[in-house]
Amino acid sequence: MKKVFFERAIFLNWYCSKQDCAFCYMSTLKGKVDKDKSRRTRASIFAEALICKKLNWKIEFLSGGYDALLKEEILDILKNIYSITKEKQWLNIGVLTKEDLLLFEPYIKGVAGTVECINSSLREKLCPSKPLNEITEMFKICDEFGLQKAMTIIIGLGETKNDIPKLLDFIKKYFVNRVTFYALKPQEGTIFKKGPTTKYYVEWIKRTRVAFPKLQIIAGTWSNRLGEVKDLLLSGADNITKLPAIKILNSKKAKELVFQVESANRTFESKFYNIPKIDWNNEIDKLFIDENLKDDIKKKMQYYTKSL
Repeated sequence: MKKVFFERAIFLNWYCSKQDCAFCYMSTLKGKVDKDKSRRTRASIFAEALICKKLNWKIEFLSGGYDALLKEEILDILKNIYSITKEKQWLNIGVLTKEDLLLFEPYIKGVAGTVECINSSLREKLCPSKPLNEITEMFKICDEFGLQKAMTIIIGLGETKNDIPKLLDFIKKYFVNRVTFYALKPQEGTIFKKGPTTKYYVEWIKRTRVAFPKLQIIAGTWSNRLGEVKDLLLSGADNITKLPAIKILNSKKAKELVFQVESANRTFESKFYNIPKIDWNNEIDKLFIDENLKDDIKKKMQYYTKSL
């Protein structure tokens, strides 16, 4: 049977200098977010990376808003996560320059472009500060470095099925290696009130899979949409993302997730339910990272793993 993994996006901060994407909760907080206070501690980031490693979750990407962290801070995080996971990571932190990519290249496998909406006229209204050409220019630089390219797209922003060929053309034109689909989850205070139906959401994934049999496709879902996981996988998704995974560990929702994956005749490689006991302190002690950080990571781990 085909293997399926859960992919966890690890957020580095809760700030973005743009703050005007119409679907994003940050657009409702414009001017109210303290940039420095929005940063996650290194201990919390590294604890999450270790959880991903031990529970066999893939790290979908390291994610953050535009201009939230200094390049040196990002590099330090990348180095430490590489030490923890022994794997290069994907970066999803906005548009990167050639100098940025040269700096990060030893620790990343590729970058993600937040395309979000493939309908250009609609996208200009929804993401006015994120012109698509900046993302495509970044993709061209990735080709120079031999880095892979990913994109994210949100279904339910007002696009229609007639826009699917535009997505397929974009993937082909820029040799995109990986696509993450999300079903819109309306945020309070934005213009959006409901997400797409599963049938409509699945249609985008299905037609993308037919056009690109070898493309990596990741599908996001949420706790109130767990019943669609089987359909997402059968339509062509390789792995699942977006769930508040740490919060639902060993819960009924975790059990339902496992059931959905197995109902699609897949083997779920990631651990969510009936998780064996793990000596987290011992695992942290074995890490090759700053010794001064280890006690802070242990404290964070106690919070994250309280349901285990």
